Amino acid sequence: MKIQMFLCFLGLSFHGAAAVSHSLKILFIGPFPVQNLPGFIILVLVDDVLMTYYDSNITTMVPRQDWLKEVVDEEFWKSYTKISLYAQQTFIGDIERAKQLYNQTEGVLVVQLMCGCEWDEETGEVKGYSQLGYDGEDFLSFDLKTESWTAANQFAEIMKHQWDNNKPFNAGWKNDLDEIFPKWLKEFVNLGRRFLMRTVLPSVSLLQKSSSSPVSCHATGFYPDRADLFWRRDGEEIHEGVKKGQILPNNDGTFQMSVDLQLPPEAETHRYECVFQLSGVKEDVITELEKEQINTNEGLKPPSWKIITGVVVAVVVDVVAVVAIIVYYRKKGQSPRSRTEVELTQMSA
Repeated sequence: MKIQMFLCFLGLSFHGAAAVSHSLKILFIGPFPVQNLPGFIILVLVDDVLMTYYDSNITTMVPRQDWLKEVVDEEFWKSYTKISLYAQQTFIGDIERAKQLYNQTEGVLVVQLMCGCEWDEETGEVKGYSQLGYDGEDFLSFDLKTESWTAANQFAEIMKHQWDNNKPFNAGWKNDLDEIFPKWLKEFVNLGRRFLMRTVLPSVSLLQKSSSSPVSCHATGFYPDRADLFWRRDGEEIHEGVKKGQILPNNDGTFQMSVDLQLPPEAETHRYECVFQLSGVKEDVITELEKEQINTNEGLKPPSWKIITGVVVAVVVDVVAVVAIIVYYRKKGQSPRSRTEVELTQMSA
């Protein structure tokens, strides 16, 4: 696809998570087959926090974090809007040509592209990646060492040969992944270091639907997302009867997670405690399991935590896009982060 020019400019975003690791993800999704939602979406994320957003309905690139407004001016967003419009036209045009190439003139075709880089600030190591998904399945991934594309199936071989025969096209990708993305990432990590390198402890709640239901320990509002949440009995971590949820983004750039505990019959609750650990913070947040501290919804309206509160944001399409990415990877039995850590052979509303 002819999007290197766009990516060179869009590569600005940040990933500040814990002490030394940073990563940039640029996501393209289209055409998005949901009525009343935009057909094309661009997301720029740092550490799975949505930083900038564009879609074909608003046709404007906008910040999703308040601090971004302080470090760039209005002209910046205008210029990025023009670049985003160009990317939209190019992306959709390439999809239409692909449909002709594969003789798929009817039905819905959804293409997902994720590209970006990871940077270890301590070692200086940089890893760039680009992964193309086709209708929810892996399709093509770029191999930086060979400067060629790897086809995930026979269906992708046609496009692989076309792109591999275009040497300038692949050289452009290599330059983006090796040079452009890391350069922008490092510059913006420095600009937003105070925000990106902060640590924020969560509020922790104990939740239970009924007296026979599992007790959920829910931590929300923490940052960064390098965290753990688990149950202990008599000071020892337990795994039996425990179900741990994924770390999910909140709309304010923080995160949430939960871990459920199915208590044995006649369990002595005072022996149990929920423990939250955050990277970079020495002391744990410990919540003792006391019956009077458990919030239940017996006879009451189901509490808001039943819905994933962190993804109920003001702009619904932001969430739809992020969830679409998460569903894409769950379908394959992998998390977006685990695929990133193995160089994405990988995509991640």
